[in-house]
Amino acid sequence: MWYFYVLQSQKTNNYFYKGSTNDLRRRFSQHQSGEVTASAPHKPFKLVYYEAYTNEKAARARESCVKKSGSSWGSLMTRIKKYLKYELPI
Repeated sequence: MWYFYVLQSQKTNNYFYKGSTNDLRRRFSQHQSGEVTASAPHKPFKLVYYEAYTNEKAARARESCVKKSGSSWGSLMTRIKKYLKYELPI
C-alpha cells in the first residue's frame, strides 16, 4: 500500500505538510522526531488526512496534483476543516 497524507502542525495550526509514503507509521514518526528537514521547524504534528493507493505512481500523482493545483488543495482543505471542526476532544 502507498499513502498520500496531510499533517497539521500543532505548533502553527495553519501549516500543513503534504506527502506520500509506503509506510505511513514510519514516516509520521520521522516527522515527529524532526528527521524530515522540510517539516522539522513545525513539529509536532497530527495526522489529519490520508488516502490509500495500491501503487506508488497513483499516490505520488495525487500528492503532485494537490501540491500544484489550488483547486484540488482547496477542495481537500474544505473536507479537512469540516473534520477538524467536529473533532471530539480527547
